[in-house]
Amino acid sequence: MLLSAKRVGPTGKAYGLDMTDEMLALARENQKKAGVQNVEFLKGAIEEIPLPTNTVDVIISNCVINLSGDKDRVLREAFRVLKPGGRLAVSDVVIRGEVPVAVRKSMELWVGCIAGAMREEEYREKLQTAGFELIDIDPTRVYMVEDARPSLIAAGLDPEVVGPQVEGKFMSAFIRARKPKPSSCCGPTCCQ
Repeated sequence: MLLSAKRVGPTGKAYGLDMTDEMLALARENQKKAGVQNVEFLKGAIEEIPLPTNTVDVIISNCVINLSGDKDRVLREAFRVLKPGGRLAVSDVVIRGEVPVAVRKSMELWVGCIAGAMREEEYREKLQTAGFELIDIDPTRVYMVEDARPSLIAAGLDPEVVGPQVEGKFMSAFIRARKPKPSSCCGPTCCQ
């Protein structure tokens, strides 16, 4: 958030959101050390953002949506707090294709942003349902068996059996979407 505060400049404002007092205290300590004034850290969950409707221009996040058990609510909240024309620009893990049930049920992999990942089509559908447009999912890295091996072993799964089933199916991606601007039409005849 401190980098974002610098990007918006002295007339802008950046908000950081966390649900733990410890992380908020650390963020505020870092804010003080950096001497940044135009950032505010809020306590809350991404499923219920403590900001009014239509208040922010851009929402950024790094592999947090995957951790939520209610991704539809997260995306509806993001849509709600964005101003018309506002942008969602998040990094997340996305799945292409189907993955084994054992991977989906693994708490170890859930915490690691893997088991909670949405399929690419599902991510698009949920963004559209929330009201977003101009949706783009841009892969930044596709994970292969060797990338997954340590996580599979830590989760108690056999990488020789499960590895080929997840080969190339998980990717880090940059997800972009926009909240539509309302129509500027003023009546039944002005837009013809």
